[in-house]
Amino acid sequence: MSFDFKGISLRVGATFFFALMVLFIKLLSDEIPVGQVVFFRSAFALIPLVLFLMWTRDFPSGLKTKRPGRHIVRCFLGCLAMFASFASLKYLPMSHASIIGYMAPVLAVVLAAVLLKEAVSNVRWFGVLFGFLGMLVLILPTAASAEFDAEYLTGVGLALAMAILTAGAKIQIRSLALTENAGAIAFYFALTCTVAGLATLPFDWVLPSWELLGLLICTGFSGGIAHILMTLSYQYSEISKLATFEYLSLVFAVIADGLFFDIIPEAAFYLAAACIICATLVVALNDRSARGQPVPR
Repeated sequence: MSFDFKGISLRVGATFFFALMVLFIKLLSDEIPVGQVVFFRSAFALIPLVLFLMWTRDFPSGLKTKRPGRHIVRCFLGCLAMFASFASLKYLPMSHASIIGYMAPVLAVVLAAVLLKEAVSNVRWFGVLFGFLGMLVLILPTAASAEFDAEYLTGVGLALAMAILTAGAKIQIRSLALTENAGAIAFYFALTCTVAGLATLPFDWVLPSWELLGLLICTGFSGGIAHILMTLSYQYSEISKLATFEYLSLVFAVIADGLFFDIIPEAAFYLAAACIICATLVVALNDRSARGQPVPR
């Protein structure tokens, strides 16, 4: 199995678990404040992360680092992105928040080329941009009818901030993954967000029902698994090649809509899905310029 195939498989798995996490957060968005969701999502993510480190025999030794500065920057950017992402769902429809969030892979490719000096082939640019076109095909008919009131603009600002912060965090992960333990990168991030979420306790936390508590816990577990898979994927392939596969979250989201909310996709979805699937296949199978080149680890 090639490094790229391993990286792509891990990234697809991470995308699925992130989509599952977003589903749980959406179900909680009208009942639980953002800071409380961040706490549970992060605190319970620590459980699979620690189990992962124990399984790989890297706990606690795997938490040692010679690059604390990089971890701090990664955790700071990622934590801000998490708050912004969860908060944007309060003001925006999921479709609008998603299309703005999909700017992150495009920004990550640009930052990877500028900061990490990664060679970004024309095929990879095509994959990312064609995938983004698929998002536009699906979302623009709905976005065109949106009312641009103050709350909507607040949501747009939060979603844009999330996209920029996420792109910056991805670059830090890629750099850290070359020398640091994958579980440690995710562990320190979850720990940072746990503390940040707990800091909001005096403000507007609520006592959740058993059902909501279950959703909060599942949010953490799915987020922890997703972070492990995502961080591992960067050890086998480059950010610019994996960015396209984030668009598969659209497919997972539509399946969740059908199963949980009885929402049937309109015709635009099938055209968008065709664009996204085409983009992923092109990047996975036809990027011959990078084939055979070892990935630094």
